[in-house]
Amino acid sequence: MRTAPARPLSVGLVAGEHSGDTLGAALIGALRTRVPEVRCFGVAGPQMVAAGCEAWAGAEELAVMGLTEVLTHLPRLLRLRATLARRFIEARPDVFVGIDSPEFNLRLARRIRDAGIRTVQYVSPQVWAWRQGRVRTIGHSCDLVLCLLPFETDFYARHGVRAEFVGHPLADQIPLSVDRGAARRALGLEAQAPYIALLPGSRLGEVSRLAAPFAAAAAHIAAARPAYRFVAPMASAPARAMFAQAIGRLAGAPGIRLLDGQAQQALAAADAAVVASGTATLEALLTGRPMVVAYRVSATTAFLLRTVGLVKVPYFSQPNLLAGRPLVPEFFQEAVTGAALGDALLAQLEDPQHVRELLGEFTRIHQLLRRGGADRAAQAILDLARRTAQAAS
Repeated sequence: MRTAPARPLSVGLVAGEHSGDTLGAALIGALRTRVPEVRCFGVAGPQMVAAGCEAWAGAEELAVMGLTEVLTHLPRLLRLRATLARRFIEARPDVFVGIDSPEFNLRLARRIRDAGIRTVQYVSPQVWAWRQGRVRTIGHSCDLVLCLLPFETDFYARHGVRAEFVGHPLADQIPLSVDRGAARRALGLEAQAPYIALLPGSRLGEVSRLAAPFAAAAAHIAAARPAYRFVAPMASAPARAMFAQAIGRLAGAPGIRLLDGQAQQALAAADAAVVASGTATLEALLTGRPMVVAYRVSATTAFLLRTVGLVKVPYFSQPNLLAGRPLVPEFFQEAVTGAALGDALLAQLEDPQHVRELLGEFTRIHQLLRRGGADRAAQAILDLARRTAQAAS
């Protein structure tokens, strides 16, 4: 009697937004290095598709931020989650991996895990920072949490949830010392002029709230220091159009070079950055660029964050969270103005001693996060799949 050949390893994936797509693509590449025949499928962005993931839906469908903003999209998201749960349970991957997007992925993972499929959350939600009660949901939903930041595993250990620090793939991708001249040549920028990068976020909701103050910050800096030039990488064509409209509405706006993508190149080419809170703040840190960070949400979300006691940490930007102290200026909600952002950035740039100390701390954090993140994540996922297969045999 012939034995049926073992089926190839299969991994279900759901990634939201550009950052999740980047992490997912690196993970797929690391999985294929170890298991070339691995089959990957689920919700994927263009980078994941290029890496060989079968896309059931696009990652941009999960690009929603804020507590109240989700409500507008809730019916669509619920339908998508129900469809995905059914398809994953029918496909029965060896492991399901939710990449970031915890509000969507954790409930999906719970349904998939209840069907007997191992589940992993890649990128811990900031449960240690706000709504800490979610740790119980994570424990019920996931067999393993893969953490990008070193302090997160201690929190999970205190709550009996299995978690592993794998490092951040961006820390591996971005060199410890970037070549500013090469980046400027690649982008066609002036070799000697000082440049500031403007990164208003990847989600349209972010861009709609930050485009005007970011453009105003450029105008404020240009008025005070006319030598400065500006470059703004845009995550999508709609984001570019929205940012261009904000520039057009601003009297006396300086010239701002808009790019399609190329955020890391823009940061490498720049001397400093104005950045939306999120992964871009980590990219700026890893690139070694002084920055100011802005965070704006809807008025209702801001009210809830301030009054209900949901937030448990004093900072929201990744550089400050990783350092445990205020390394870079942060501005929230109505404090996000062009003048405030521009003055704070110029204050840093005109203090050489501060810049030297800042870059030294950035390098220390970069080395801490540089752990072969995608490789470690892939190995942890494969180990989980193999333990499951051994237990079943």
